[in-house]
Amino acid sequence: MKLQKVLILATFFAFSLNSFAQKKVAVVTFYADKMIGFEDLEIPAGELLKNILDLRNNPDFNLTPMLNEYHSKFMNEYSKKFPFELLPETVVTENQEYIDFTPKFDVGGYDALNYVMYPGYKYIWEGMFGKSNEETMAKMFADKADGVLFVNISFDLQKGFGVGSTATVKMRVNTRIALYNKKGEKVFAFTEGENSKKTSVMVKGIPVMSPKKILPMCESALEQLMGDLDKKLAKIVKKSDDKL
Repeated sequence: MKLQKVLILATFFAFSLNSFAQKKVAVVTFYADKMIGFEDLEIPAGELLKNILDLRNNPDFNLTPMLNEYHSKFMNEYSKKFPFELLPETVVTENQEYIDFTPKFDVGGYDALNYVMYPGYKYIWEGMFGKSNEETMAKMFADKADGVLFVNISFDLQKGFGVGSTATVKMRVNTRIALYNKKGEKVFAFTEGENSKKTSVMVKGIPVMSPKKILPMCESALEQLMGDLDKKLAKIVKKSDDKL
């Protein structure tokens, strides 16, 4: 009798694992935001916005290597923490309907300078007022995937130490990871962030915005995030299978 129960439980467990593994998700956007945020500094926008725009437009402010590193980590390591399988990216990036799609809040023209896209992906807004994009993406890949995943990273300046001429700033990186099922309903959406260990200085109350000062802080912050995210992902997405 006990053996029979064990066999039944083992069969059920094997069936559950098989069902679990069959869930598939398509990543539909993967990008980095080049517009550095500065709300935490409590500096009037007019005093810093030009510096932010000059940094964004500077070819030496290159976030591509960092985006590539995060993408590699995400696809090759973090994905193994998910209770679902990520489809090959070409399923999305070589899909003609996806290629032809114009998202709501499209960033063509001037706004396109704000973002670095991982090759093949479009900038697709998700979250507040993004329902149209979420539902369209879910419907577009409903025959291949049980859900669609939106991923991005962004950076924000934070207060450091000291005051006046000795004040410093640090960088915070945030990643937004959001999953929607094939009906376009949210399964989970969260933002996880970490601060850089490296800091930079303020001159007359304004942070130095040169690539030479900002990039090392961005790299330091991303390094901290990638170290912590690996430990947190499994817990964050633990219950997602029930909603997918």
